[in-house]
Amino acid sequence: MIEFRDVSVRYGSEALFEHASFKINAGERVGIVGPNGSGKSTLFRLILGDVAADTGEVLTEGSPRIGFVRQHLEPREPGQTLLQYCLEGIPGFEDTEREIARLEGALAEGEVGEAEQARLLRALGEAHTRFEQMGGYSLEARVKESLGGLGYAVEDFARPFASFSGGWRMRAELSRVLASKPELLLLDEPSNYLDLPAVEWLQRFLRAFEGTLVLISHDRYLLRAITRITVEVDGGRVTRYNGPLDYYLEERETRYRQLLQAKANQDRKREQLERFVERFRAKATKAAQAQSRERQLEKMEEIRLPARSRSAGYLRLPKAPHAGAEIVRLEDAAYTYPGANHPIFRHLDLRVMNGEKIAIVGYNGMGKTTLLRVLAGVRAPTEGKVVFGYHVAPGYQSQDLSETMDPDATVFAIAKAAAGSLPERELCNRLGGFGFDAEDCAKPVKVLSGGEKIRLAFVRLFLNPPNYLLLDEPTTHLDLEGRERLQQAVRDYDGTVILVSHDVEFVRGTAQAIIEISRRGIRRFHGGYDYYQEKIAAEAPDAPDAAPDAPAKTTSKDLRRQRAQERAARAPEIKRLRRQVEAAEAAIAALEAEQAALTAALGDGSLDAQGLADAGKRLRAIQFDLAKRTLEWEEAAEALERLEHPQT
Repeated sequence: MIEFRDVSVRYGSEALFEHASFKINAGERVGIVGPNGSGKSTLFRLILGDVAADTGEVLTEGSPRIGFVRQHLEPREPGQTLLQYCLEGIPGFEDTEREIARLEGALAEGEVGEAEQARLLRALGEAHTRFEQMGGYSLEARVKESLGGLGYAVEDFARPFASFSGGWRMRAELSRVLASKPELLLLDEPSNYLDLPAVEWLQRFLRAFEGTLVLISHDRYLLRAITRITVEVDGGRVTRYNGPLDYYLEERETRYRQLLQAKANQDRKREQLERFVERFRAKATKAAQAQSRERQLEKMEEIRLPARSRSAGYLRLPKAPHAGAEIVRLEDAAYTYPGANHPIFRHLDLRVMNGEKIAIVGYNGMGKTTLLRVLAGVRAPTEGKVVFGYHVAPGYQSQDLSETMDPDATVFAIAKAAAGSLPERELCNRLGGFGFDAEDCAKPVKVLSGGEKIRLAFVRLFLNPPNYLLLDEPTTHLDLEGRERLQQAVRDYDGTVILVSHDVEFVRGTAQAIIEISRRGIRRFHGGYDYYQEKIAAEAPDAPDAAPDAPAKTTSKDLRRQRAQERAARAPEIKRLRRQVEAAEAAIAALEAEQAALTAALGDGSLDAQGLADAGKRLRAIQFDLAKRTLEWEEAAEALERLEHPQT
């Protein structure tokens, strides 16, 4: 169906890949893998015709209906509902519907001759056939099924498409593409927008998909469950492996060892030739031989090794400090956002013991991150209490922690700010333990890959080693190898871990217990992910779980009066939240200024031993205060946004 013939793509002087030649046959299920930035998404852009190859060509047999999730989504009309958006985006659906309506209207007028009537009837029959072939008569049912599987409640179908967040819009686009019954389906990291229940649904849907599927993903669960052919993009090469993910991983290691040996032989040969040329170039009796060796060097094609992933290289978590048997306990706890009508959770009693590894699962928007923050102690419950055990040292890594570092600061400066009075030699050793050498330490954060930022975030976290680790979507920026290494590190860690992740394989490989957040409430399952799935399947609920309940609808008669009453009721709370946001912003600015001054003092040698110790202690306190103040600002800003713009 698709053939790449000697395709090369360059950006400036840099080659993304060169001389790529491979085929994707009709009906195949292909997984495209490789490190971040290697050029995987460019393959899709070449297939879609969005970019042109510098050399070679991409051939597509016939004109298959292609399904592809776009990245920039906007409603076509103001007020367009979620269901309308999904229905109206099916390729050819609207045109065929309009054609059927036009032909039926022309026939209904009854003012045409017999010949014209026969022509109109034939055209109408052909239009109905096309409509049936694209599944038009069952399209709405398919769209609703996919929306439900991806986590939307029935009430959401009538909500304006513009009222959904970016992540939920991406789900709608995915639903639209899946329901269009494409012949060729191109999916680029689809699980990035999904939570675990939606990933499970997508996996089931794709297994039943009958067309040609090409999937770019770092999600090992999806790749193992769905794909049967693997295409690797790495080190400027595109290589097809005629087998699924596990076959590819084994075969790649074999080929890599062979390539290492071949490169070592070539390097020895090159060194011998260069030494001969350098030694005998100026000697008349050996000049011809030296020139011959020089030509050999020029013709020698360099063996390039794949850019093997370092996303989470050297990620070995230090031994956890001693703690008591009980790590944390929630007693009749509840959490409600300011201005919200309903709590995220209430009457929650939960106990976490030393050494447990727990995953929190559920649809997005149900409160997984909120519960994680309460368990970390960075948010206090609005009711009840949180009790931490003896010598518990939490280490909380938020989902966006790797993105909150100063982009212009160096790796060493970021670590130094978190290390306080730790000697530089020891700090360098700690950085080396996470794979940062002297050259890496001088790099600014803005040039680091996603995986390198994650490693730097772990460096900061473990400069004061925790024994209670809380991770929010830690695999987001990691490729296949990075996820595998992080999974192994968490599995080997001897402390307590609570995590939130949409990576099924990561949860399956690390969690020994599951906390589920659903419309039924919060439940704990004393077993791993597979045990949890078995229990959920055995319950056989009448309807799939979905997103939080939509707000109650009002009649048009009462709408204006209700809105006026709501505005008046919200005004005092809006005023209070604005003051809270301003106060938090001022506190954050003051803390950041103090942090910058202390960091400068630590580096200019102006402090004595006592001053260094005091500065280090104060820096650690500032980091904790900054985290709390930032969360306070975030919470107040989110609540203010909801009150000021209740329809969005």
